[in-house]
Amino acid sequence: MNEVLEKIQKIGIIPVVVLNDAKDAAPLAKALCDGGLPCAEVTFRTDAAEESIRIMAEQFPNMLVGAGTVLTTDQVDRAVAAGAKFIVSPGLNPKIVRYCVEKNIPITPGTTNPSDIEQAIECGLEVVKFFPAEPAGGINMIKAMAAPYTNMKFMPTGGINASNLKSYLDFPKIIACGGSWMVKGDLVAAGKFDEIEKLTREAVQSMLGFELAHVGINANSDDEAGNTASAFEKMFGFTSKEGNSSYFAGTGVEVMKTPYKGTNGHIAVSTNYIDRAVSYLEMLGYEFDMSTAKYDAKNNLKAVYFTGEVGGFAVHLVQK
Repeated sequence: MNEVLEKIQKIGIIPVVVLNDAKDAAPLAKALCDGGLPCAEVTFRTDAAEESIRIMAEQFPNMLVGAGTVLTTDQVDRAVAAGAKFIVSPGLNPKIVRYCVEKNIPITPGTTNPSDIEQAIECGLEVVKFFPAEPAGGINMIKAMAAPYTNMKFMPTGGINASNLKSYLDFPKIIACGGSWMVKGDLVAAGKFDEIEKLTREAVQSMLGFELAHVGINANSDDEAGNTASAFEKMFGFTSKEGNSSYFAGTGVEVMKTPYKGTNGHIAVSTNYIDRAVSYLEMLGYEFDMSTAKYDAKNNLKAVYFTGEVGGFAVHLVQK
């Protein structure tokens, strides 16, 4: 995929923003970035859109800013000149799509049926918008349409919120979802950017779904590890099971046969989407030891350790 689309995929949620006054652009951008979503699709249906994109792009250079509801080639030019890195349109207008493709501008046009998908393929696109997502059949419609078009990926928007987000993102053909529930117009108009930041952070945490998976204890021998696991079984009924390098007591306690990472052991935290979690945590300044990364048969990341320790424990992420 295009580099911009790859970034969108790592972010996972694209806030769809309507701004009626450009003065709100900077505080809104800050709220989104601080909340963990350094991205915005600024709809081009208000007079403030062009200037808002310019302000966001200039004052927040690490933010991925795009233009939505783009209906003409003139709007494409104005949006890109203002700093937009991607274009989104509600429908598939072949003229606009080809114009963007010729200029190497990432565009995700709106689609709702197989005919739209085939036009997108004819234009050379890899990703399309699915809009309006919920009224047009939701995730079941996307799955049905995706079946014959094996290489096409989707970015659904419309009716998506915190309660149904995961049902969309769990489908591997979906790179990200557009949503406006964290940037509601009344909150922007009232200047409640602290509330927007809070809702944004909640959206990210809901998407990533961090949970404690297990705690690892470093033992010095096979016998010590087995005895420790057996102790948890006797105390709490956590069934002890031997593996190649460790014993598990239930699913929450792992005892290493020989000392492994961490002064005291390790802590595993599971997540819904490990690639997005890594990207999010790196944005916060955390580092990962990629030499510890483990992959599945399809070369998808399934586990990786952070660098350093927390309270004497190494910490690693694991894909749910």
